[in-house]
Amino acid sequence: MTNHQTFTDPGAGTWLTIDFLPGVELMPLAQPVPDGSIHRARLRAGTTIPVHAHPADEFVLVLSGTIETAGRRCEAGTFWTTPAGTRQGPHVAVTEVELLTVRLGAMGPFGDDG
Repeated sequence: MTNHQTFTDPGAGTWLTIDFLPGVELMPLAQPVPDGSIHRARLRAGTTIPVHAHPADEFVLVLSGTIETAGRRCEAGTFWTTPAGTRQGPHVAVTEVELLTVRLGAMGPFGDDG
């Protein structure tokens, strides 16, 4: 972390595509702990992130749109937490969705290993 405030304006930043997650884009904002991430995520409508787990706690705020996860429909303003090692998902974007995610460690594997 720097010794001064930093800002990322809404139109600034770079969206990164995730090869193994078609329909998902991430914009890294900060690294709160080693291997951790604070990022915005965009999911196209109809995108599914398969069941997976992270080896670190994760916190998610739905900024816009509607997503289904853990058997529940989550609208803008919904906040959820997932403890380290907990299998989660699938996450299904009902509409175009934007999330703010804070993950306190590495992403970990997806798919059969997740």
